[in-house]
Amino acid sequence: MTEPSAPEALIGGVPAGRIAAVRSREAAAFAARRQKTQAALRDGTAAFLGGVPMLWMQDWPQPFPMLVAEARGATLVDIDGNRLDDFCLGDTGSMFGHSPEPVARALAEQGARGLTYMLPTEDALAVGHLLQDRFGPFVWQIATTASDANRFAIRVARGVTKRSKILVFAGCYHGAVDDTFVEPGPDGQTRARPALVGQVADLTVGSKVIEFNDLKALALALAEGDVAAVLAEPVMTNCCMVLPDPGYHAELRRLTRAHGTLLIIDETHTISSGLGGYTRTHGLDPDMFVVGKPVAGGLPAAVWGMTPDLAARFADLSATRPPGFSGIGTTLSGNPLQFAAMRANLAEVMTAENYAKMEAGAERLALGLANVIQRHAAPWHVVRVGARVEFICHPTPLRNGSEADVAHKPALEKAIHAALVNRGCLIAPFHNMMLVSPATGTDQIDRLIAAFDDITQELMA
Repeated sequence: MTEPSAPEALIGGVPAGRIAAVRSREAAAFAARRQKTQAALRDGTAAFLGGVPMLWMQDWPQPFPMLVAEARGATLVDIDGNRLDDFCLGDTGSMFGHSPEPVARALAEQGARGLTYMLPTEDALAVGHLLQDRFGPFVWQIATTASDANRFAIRVARGVTKRSKILVFAGCYHGAVDDTFVEPGPDGQTRARPALVGQVADLTVGSKVIEFNDLKALALALAEGDVAAVLAEPVMTNCCMVLPDPGYHAELRRLTRAHGTLLIIDETHTISSGLGGYTRTHGLDPDMFVVGKPVAGGLPAAVWGMTPDLAARFADLSATRPPGFSGIGTTLSGNPLQFAAMRANLAEVMTAENYAKMEAGAERLALGLANVIQRHAAPWHVVRVGARVEFICHPTPLRNGSEADVAHKPALEKAIHAALVNRGCLIAPFHNMMLVSPATGTDQIDRLIAAFDDITQELMA
């Protein structure tokens, strides 16, 4: 008598063999449409480590990178002429669409007047007022990336509190900031993330990590009296989206104040939440506020602000130390191109009207994807924060980064991503993220829903 075969492993409710077959088929279809790209890559990749200018570009689920010819609005075209509805939008960098006309015009005009001076312009004066109008009455500084802005904010926090530790949440991402590359070990103690390259300093000296939404753990961690600042996204992103529990942010603010700990809110991704980001939309009250990526319409720029009270404390600290070599600031930060782009973007692109359009489109997308998931009985769900939408290949909402890590299904997600690209829809390679810009049309949203329907039907058959 023949032994019954073991049931095939399921990943997110889909047989592993079916996922592999879809991935293989879609990779072949992708390659067949990109002969010019393959020829160009054969000639040009040897100069780059890993064949790409930045190593994370290898994370795309296609067999080789696309080479972009141009991108306008919410459409991207590669050098083989393949047109894609772009819902990745530079992983938030082009959240308001590619090359918004006011920003492109401002860059061209400033480019003719000079690219960098290490001196401010009249645009800088306007940007200061616009930042306060959009995000609140913070005292501002300019950086080139949100990674830098977070580093500088951490320095200020440690300096004024005279404490060493930064508290972050398991599964967080705050850019290339050493202090944040920690996770809870099997014993619950903080340790460096195993994938971190070239780390020699002991990160546990300056960092603590707990789970998001765990108020008991937060109270215990802060009670030790050594935490200079909590660095938090208001909604966890880059790990499968995790929403805060009702009342969580109010209690986070109360506990940090009670223990003399500063609160840094990093809105680099949650700027999608609405005008002024999640902080202004939901009435948060941080000591420091960081936003990067789309603040200059796609040009590399970031801003970080602090309350006037904290600025006064920092001024007192600065008066006690020698000038220079603070570890805060870089030569090209605050250049006139950044200010020209930010002025145009903040005044003419990052508007209430555009956010309303983005949110309406994102709601249409989220409802459409949820209907597909329900119709095909897939054990997945959809999360939306303003203009940002994600489908998560897990049946229930997530409460923390460790749950998000379990919910992440790389093999299944890559198969879906690859299938969507071949159907003319580009989403972010990280955790199924999709953005709706002011330039995104309902026809593009409906095409993405239809493409998602097509591949979900096949996977769940």
